[in-house]
Amino acid sequence: MLAVSIRQSRRVLRAIFSSSCMHATTTPTESAALRTLLRSLGQIVLQGNAATGACVLAALVICDPRLACAALMGAVSANISAVLAGYDEQDTRAGLHGFNGALAALAAFTFIADDATAAAIAILAATATAWIHDPWSRLLQRFHVCCYSSPCLIVTWAWLALVGSAAHTDAPHGVISAVGVISSMDVLHGVFAGIAQTTFASGALPGMLIVAGIAVSSRRHACWALAGAALATGGHLLSGATLSSFDAGLLGFNGALAALAVADSAAIAAVAAIALSVLLQQLANHLGWTCMTAPFVIAAWCAHGITRLTTGHGSTSRITSI
Repeated sequence: MLAVSIRQSRRVLRAIFSSSCMHATTTPTESAALRTLLRSLGQIVLQGNAATGACVLAALVICDPRLACAALMGAVSANISAVLAGYDEQDTRAGLHGFNGALAALAAFTFIADDATAAAIAILAATATAWIHDPWSRLLQRFHVCCYSSPCLIVTWAWLALVGSAAHTDAPHGVISAVGVISSMDVLHGVFAGIAQTTFASGALPGMLIVAGIAVSSRRHACWALAGAALATGGHLLSGATLSSFDAGLLGFNGALAALAVADSAAIAAVAAIALSVLLQQLANHLGWTCMTAPFVIAAWCAHGITRLTTGHGSTSRITSI
């Protein structure tokens, strides 16, 4: 199935970029801008790789073209804002200023049904994430941690509070009574759907495309993403999660991101981060809190902090120049 998903992603990407491929007049500046945009999407799954970003974009197109447009809108808005703010050009090219904008726009289109309102909020939120990124990142560097998706969380929580939106929990109500009714195919679907939810997408096929994109950057990280989604999904199911949340992939995305964030540390640190993300998501669901990726961010911070205390050094964010 993974091979099929890769073939489908190639067809989608050819359709997306056909106009660019048909003309031989693409300038180096345009090529660099496209790579920056794609790296911004790749950084959503912690891979500063343009090919990963292309797979993420393909996954969003297959899931819902509306989400693909939102991600592009947010990444472009955030990158432009970062340039206007005079932030480090290398960080912008690596996608570090654009990915929170893409996530903020995806959140806006996920929580707001009206397209016009969602677009306005998406642009404003993406711009805000870019403006706060560097000051917030410098503050967190004092504690030797990365900001990850925290700028998106801060901005999204702020506008949700201002517009008075109803609370959106990461798991619907209702408790599963028997885990044994889930087949092996259901498990695969739930795990891949969980990886798709890292980009607010849904479905197994988008998740497969994202895993394929991560594998292009690092097969080891792709394995950790799958392991993180699987372990987190299992933990939630054992805690009484619902079948509907399992099918939607709402159980595995924080575990997948936590595993990716701590993949370069010891395996025990990665497993601990996954477990902590599960506990934090369970707590947020119990409180009815719109946590989104907050469990992953907090779990990664804790894991890196403990690793630094025990070994004297911690890992840093991954930036590639592909």
